[in-house]
Amino acid sequence: MFITTLPAGKDIIFSPVGMIRFFPVVGLILGTLLLFTDAIASMFWPASVAALMDVLLLVALTGAFHLDGLGDAADGLFSHRSKERALEIMKDSRTGMMGLIAIFCSLSVKVAGIYSIKRLSAVDDTIQAASLISITPFDTAILLLIIPSYARAGMLFGIRYFKYGRDGGTGHDLFEKRLPLVDFIFVAIPLLLSLGLGVRGVVLNMAFALSVFLILLFYKKKMGCITGDMLGAMCEITESILFLVAGMALF
Repeated sequence: MFITTLPAGKDIIFSPVGMIRFFPVVGLILGTLLLFTDAIASMFWPASVAALMDVLLLVALTGAFHLDGLGDAADGLFSHRSKERALEIMKDSRTGMMGLIAIFCSLSVKVAGIYSIKRLSAVDDTIQAASLISITPFDTAILLLIIPSYARAGMLFGIRYFKYGRDGGTGHDLFEKRLPLVDFIFVAIPLLLSLGLGVRGVVLNMAFALSVFLILLFYKKKMGCITGDMLGAMCEITESILFLVAGMALF
């Protein structure tokens, strides 16, 4: 109903505040579809093409909603204008050069990260044995499943700890009331699943925490508030970083 193009049923009451807690669950649904798509694509194409197909699936399933937010946020945040003018630029439906660059970089990093994960999973046993942190097909499946969930879980921190920067807008209803800590309950799902990844899971969780912290710190210094576009940008950037970190060859 809100952050994917997937059907949510008929006669469903739209409740933005009530749905926030389920963002990590939505990410798991996306991750599940990503996992199956990757398995099918890998039967017909090499890892590089399968990685591209994976990213195109995420774009299709989200309707490029968060990518649009990334483009608008980049145009505003890197315009070197006042807060008020930056908010106006973000609201403009046209995408500028900074937005295009941000979208291109985000998609490129995702493809590279997924490709790296798949390549590490495909190396021979000799190289795996020499690796400090090996990656198995099971690890690959877990990573594809939980990273979209982490990316959407990160938005909960922005919603709880920041005030909304507009009087209206797409994300306004998400800030109707302060998000209670109990609504973070489903963030525990990707955290628990990451335990099966060993040291790589620890690295992934550290990368998640650091990414969310640095993005929100940047938002605080730059704007002192957050918008729907900035939440979308946060989701895309976090997802890109985590795919890249997950594909690190640690020897």
